[in-house]
Amino acid sequence: MRLAVTICLALLSVQNAAPRMRTIDKGTQSGIEEARTVVVRTADEWQKLWRAHAAGKPVPAVDFSQEMVVGVFAGQRPTAGYSVEIVGIRDENGGLVVDYRSGSPTRDAITAQVLTAPYDLVAVPKRAGEVRFEPR
Repeated sequence: MRLAVTICLALLSVQNAAPRMRTIDKGTQSGIEEARTVVVRTADEWQKLWRAHAAGKPVPAVDFSQEMVVGVFAGQRPTAGYSVEIVGIRDENGGLVVDYRSGSPTRDAITAQVLTAPYDLVAVPKRAGEVRFEPR
């Protein structure tokens, strides 16, 4: 009986688990200087985005038959200390919600005086429909 209960609980936790995501690239030096969010569903779109983001670097592999890419670009910032991070994804009303968090240096922080452009790109299970980005 105990084994049956354990198996049922395990199955329920898998069914209720958030969709998986895999980090493709994250950092503070993107070639994309304007703030924006992206949803990439094809290899052609991915090639174009990657050239704008990281020209000269090899394009990371993504299996677009199984995955799509979602990303957040914070835009150009005047100093170091800024960040952006995709913290989770979830199904909601038939669509996908991408939760992300942005960070900035505190008023009294000593930061490098260098232009930055924070970003986070992740692969998620492929799906049709709306993708919404929500700051946390």
